[in-house]
Amino acid sequence: MKVVVLADTHAPRRWKSCPPRVAEHLRQADAILHAGDVCTADVLVELSAYAPVHAVLGNNDGPDVADWGAPETLELNLDGLKVAMIHDSGPKGGRTARMRRRFPEADLVVFGHSHIPMDLTGDGVRVFNPGSPTDRRSQPHGTLGVLEIEDGRLREARITPVT
Repeated sequence: MKVVVLADTHAPRRWKSCPPRVAEHLRQADAILHAGDVCTADVLVELSAYAPVHAVLGNNDGPDVADWGAPETLELNLDGLKVAMIHDSGPKGGRTARMRRRFPEADLVVFGHSHIPMDLTGDGVRVFNPGSPTDRRSQPHGTLGVLEIEDGRLREARITPVT
């Protein structure tokens, strides 16, 4: 199973429509995760044309994103892998321990908010932030995440530049 992970697309200010290099990845996706700050539900509708979308609310998301069905946190099973999602995982210090306490059953916690790509394992949990494909802030590139899941195992997780 191939999963494309996005966060912090910040439409319509940063995401006018799906960037071509993002769309290349979405065309191959079996599922899409969006870790919040979509800012408008139109993006989720657009992403749904590629694959099933699972999203959580970010601090900049309006009522239309909640009405679309995005909760504050989400726990789901992707091909046997237990995945949790939240927009803001809190301060850098103690992140893995905090996410383990918040989502005790999760194998992987996907988050956003910082716009800083991260793939870190500690305290019995892996945490993954895809960065932002459209608002790179101090990062050298806009990025997204790609997860390869097989038989309940995360075979590969990578951060991919798209700008």
